[in-house]
Formats: sequence, structure tokens, C-alpha cells
Amino acid sequence: MNVIITGASKGIGYQLAKLFSKNENNTVIGIARSEKLLKELKNDCIRQNLRNKLKTIVFDIEDPNRVKKTLIKEIQQHTDSIDILINNAGFLVNKPFLAFEIDELQKMFNVNVTSPAVLIQGLLPLLKKSKAAHVVNIASMAGFQGSSKFPGLSFYSSSKAAFASLTECLAEEFKNDHITFNALALGAVNTEMLNTAFPGFNAPLAANEMAEFIYDFAINGCKYYNGKVLPVSLSTP
Repeated sequence: MNVIITGASKGIGYQLAKLFSKNENNTVIGIARSEKLLKELKNDCIRQNLRNKLKTIVFDIEDPNRVKKTLIKEIQQHTDSIDILINNAGFLVNKPFLAFEIDELQKMFNVNVTSPAVLIQGLLPLLKKSKAAHVVNIASMAGFQGSSKFPGLSFYSSSKAAFASLTECLAEEFKNDHITFNALALGAVNTEMLNTAFPGFNAPLAANEMAEFIYDFAINGCKYYNGKVLPVSLSTP
């Protein structure tokens, strides 16, 4: 399989890249903004004797125009088809609504909604070449309708809700193209991003545990679901 993972340098994305790398028949492309951390990922795979075709692309998805002009071309240099795309990169800031600056709001929606949408748009020709492509969008319980909401997460929750809705729309629009779209609304996971937003909070799941669930869902979930936003949560902050 040809697998694309954004946000691959830390937490869940890092663990996902390692899991997919265990299959030597997979070509895995990990995308993240930190060259240093991506090198650590490659070295970690080498130490564990994971002999797959792991590729890494250093790229910050904050600017959707650069995603369209640059990132998609870089991906096309490594593969001509995609079986699994996991939009895992995210941006979380715990900050009161009235204190948010416009540039912070723009970054939040660019990273969490706009850039992933542009990435999907640009990679559709490659996804259509797969016999059964699966796009897994990592959403959040913060944006899940009817879930508990928290002060300081108004824009984060809104961006993740938009991402979930986009997933439903794309599933309908491309249902005849052998591409499945699903979103996983994750609850609290022990990652650097969560710990920064909620210092001292003890999440019930480690990144590697959640990654194992997402890994299995990315491979098998497309047999059972399309256009679904599924809560995956033991707790929320």
C-alpha cells in the first residue's frame, strides 16, 4: 500500500508511520515541519529493522497555497497512487475567544481545515488510481456535535467541526470513485499538543494506543463505513 501521513513527526502520527512501516510492502510518506524529528523517525525505523520504503517530506502545512503549489508535487515525486491518506496534522491553542488574534484564527483553520482540504483536492487523481482508497481525517470530540465543550477551545472546536462536515460532504461527492472518506473524532490522548493546551491533565490513552486503533481503521474501516464521523474517546479534558 501507498500511505500518506501528515503530522508524522510526533505523537499519533509518529506511531502511525512506524506501524505502517512494519509491512515491507508499504510505501509510507511521512510529512511534518520538523526535519530533525523526521530524521529521528527514520532512525527509529532503522533501529527496529523496519525495512519498508519510508519517505519523509519536511513541510509546514500552515499555508494552503504552498500545499497546492509545492507539497502535492513533492508527493507525486514519490508515488503515482495513494491507498491511504491520513490527515493527522493539527493545531490546538487553549485561549479565550476574546483574546484570539486574526492570525491565530487563520492558522487554526488553515492547519485544521483548509490545507487538508487542498491536499485532498490535489491528491484526488492519485487516490482514484487505488482500487479502494481510504481518506481518514483526524477530527476531535471538541468538534463533535452534542459533546462537551470547553472555554478556550471555541475556534479549535469550530475548525474540527468543519473538518468533520467536510468529510461527510466528500464521501457523498466521490462515492462513485472508489474513495472512502471517514473522520475519527478523538478524545483525550497523551500527546505534546494536549499537554501544552491542558497542563497537568492525565489522558487515559497513550499515542501508540490510539495509533493502533487508527492503523486498523485505516486499513479495514473502509469496508464498513463511508462518510461517517466516529467518536473514539474514553474521556475529554
